[in-house]
Amino acid sequence: MYRHQITRYIVQVAAFFAANNYFHRGIYQGPLKKFCFPGLNCYACPLARFACPVGSLQHFIAIRQFPFYILGFIGFIGVVSGRFICGFLCPFGFFQELLYKLRTFKIKLPRIASHFKYVVLLLVIVVAYITSEPWFCKICPAGTLEAGIPQVVFKAYLRDLIGSLFYLKYAILIFVVTFAILIKRPFCRLLCPLGAILGLLNKVTLFQLKVDHEKCNGCGTCYKVCPMDIKIYESATNSTDCIKCLMCKSACPQKAISVGVGIDK
Repeated sequence: MYRHQITRYIVQVAAFFAANNYFHRGIYQGPLKKFCFPGLNCYACPLARFACPVGSLQHFIAIRQFPFYILGFIGFIGVVSGRFICGFLCPFGFFQELLYKLRTFKIKLPRIASHFKYVVLLLVIVVAYITSEPWFCKICPAGTLEAGIPQVVFKAYLRDLIGSLFYLKYAILIFVVTFAILIKRPFCRLLCPLGAILGLLNKVTLFQLKVDHEKCNGCGTCYKVCPMDIKIYESATNSTDCIKCLMCKSACPQKAISVGVGIDK
């Protein structure tokens, strides 16, 4: 398990630097900005190489155009891998996992709480259509961390323009950071609209996790290491919350969890 965890962290760090060019001075305006990053990554970041799928989705909804490209892109990612990108490529998810490792008391969320991300997804669509504004991008804590902070740091003149929205964004970020110390990946489980869409495709994705119930003795080891608090042995294989990080497979002492290809039944 330890070796797999280190490997996953290396991939997550590499994905962060692949999405954000922190070795480039000034605002990145290259051709890659026309394409979406597979995970949540704020395109407003001065150094972001790619567009954000959620930000792009809101943009097309706001201008009253059907987002063929965005839905096709998200649909392709979802059908091929489901929420695998959440477990291996999302910089903000990685940040939350690091915060949870801080030693303090912890809180368990009830399973029903994870449905709240679908309320957020609905609001992303409806409010963007009504207001013609990508409102979620303005308060997204991932965007604040990756875009708000770098912009203030790298552009001194923006510090004089700080207003109420700035403080609201940072209040939300502090709120999420605080709960990420106490709860496993709270933004991913409760608030992420991209995770909500990809989660709906987890059951039909080609990349599936399988549990051999003849080998499984229900020891709960997989539940302890799962960053999403899923009991995969209780018929939760490929649930809408599963980020396919493979921590359960690596940790299972009975080797009862395997990776397969095909639609879950």
